Amino acid sequence: MFQRVSLIGYVGQDPEMRYTESGVPVTSFSLATKETISKSLPDGGERPCPNGWKESYNGRNWEVTTWWRVTCWRGLAETVTKYVGKGRMLFVEGVVQGEAHDGALNPRVWTGQDGTPRASFELRADTVKFLGDRGENGGSTGGPPAPTDEDLPF
Repeated sequence: MFQRVSLIGYVGQDPEMRYTESGVPVTSFSLATKETISKSLPDGGERPCPNGWKESYNGRNWEVTTWWRVTCWRGLAETVTKYVGKGRMLFVEGVVQGEAHDGALNPRVWTGQDGTPRASFELRADTVKFLGDRGENGGSTGGPPAPTDEDLPF
């Protein structure tokens, strides 16, 4: 049993590639997704802030950012390492992975540097699509140009 998810988000840090003992390339990076809901209710009132959410930059919405740890293997790992950098917008699809206990899929749990409990699932990506680069979204990429369809092995 597995769970497939599709995400659209921004890369939080440059991907890091490593190799297994047998020489298989593996690349990991973080991806931030954001959910937004309006503060305004249909009756003209205001929705209270959900726990853990914050006010958006425009003051009209509540938003929460979720961080995902994404892992790519083999050719996809090499392509992501070559073309993806911090700030790039991506579509990522894959299988959710976590720690299995008693047949249930559970998040990996740890304590952050600030002492706050944290939890995450990992996404084993089998599809990564480039939706834009940081330059198209308000910043500069500092990296190589985006690949064309002919450049990609998937």
